Amino acid sequence: MTPFSVLDLIPVREGSDVSGALLEAGKLAQTAEEQGYKRFWVAEHHATEGIAGGATAVALSHIGHVTSTIRIGSGGIMLPNHNPFVIAEQFGTLEALFPGRVDLGLGRAPGAGGRIAQALRKDLMRSAESFPQDVVELRALLTGDIDLPIKATPGLGSNVEMWMLGSSLFGAQLAARLGLPYAFASHFAPAHLDEALKTYRQEFRPSAQLDKPHAMAAMTVITAESDAEAQLLASSGDQSFVRLRSGDPGKLPLPVPGYRDSLPGPAQAMLAGMDVARAVGSPATVRKHIGAFLDRTQADELILSGATFDPAARRHSLSLTMEAMRAEV
Repeated sequence: MTPFSVLDLIPVREGSDVSGALLEAGKLAQTAEEQGYKRFWVAEHHATEGIAGGATAVALSHIGHVTSTIRIGSGGIMLPNHNPFVIAEQFGTLEALFPGRVDLGLGRAPGAGGRIAQALRKDLMRSAESFPQDVVELRALLTGDIDLPIKATPGLGSNVEMWMLGSSLFGAQLAARLGLPYAFASHFAPAHLDEALKTYRQEFRPSAQLDKPHAMAAMTVITAESDAEAQLLASSGDQSFVRLRSGDPGKLPLPVPGYRDSLPGPAQAMLAGMDVARAVGSPATVRKHIGAFLDRTQADELILSGATFDPAARRHSLSLTMEAMRAEV
């Protein structure tokens, strides 16, 4: 069976706080581990009221301590926000704490506005331009494949699995050139999915880490007992996405019956554009949509996103999804 993983933004729900969000992320990771998911990834976001994963490495330390076997990692670290040496130390430390379990997914988009760039003391435009060189330097700090004048301790010699992330052709081309596994963010940017996967596979060059292309694609997946229940649960994420694209992000809201039907045409069309990488419904419905997505992409792995206002519903969704996919085998 295709390996399945979990992407968690550590959502802060209306009426809750960061402490509650981190507690629930730990419970979700435990469920993912119990159900046989391969990886549990956390994404870096800054100054976003509804997302608690800004200090990604710290959040991953929490996830690692409440689990024992599932791989933990970043989906991803936005490298233009940082310098490679510090990230090597952070993830080298995680690998020392949780040997053989740590993934380092890297993205180029800084994901930060002008005020955040100032707070980070970064020229994000210049940092984005130097991203390929920074990735090579970071890999060398971890592997020693290039002799650098300084050693990352912890970091050097650690068994961190590096990934390239992307939502465009740039990430696909860089992953192929460096011989890295590649994860495409199709759950929120599916437009270039097919072209990016084709480019990555055609241009891939073997490396010490990887001898052939290995691609993971992301889907939004919410599974419930019925299609209607799943659509209601998914309306919280739909609201958050519309608010984000409208420049009004906030905490994860309560579900709203018939939410999509209440929206104006452009907003409905925007959400419909995401449905190519979305499986929301009963176990049978989700199994059908995931199967079609796998047939289309031939992805080596899938990583599942999708927040629910009730944390227990997300945990139940992970269980139902895995049961549905095992039934297909």
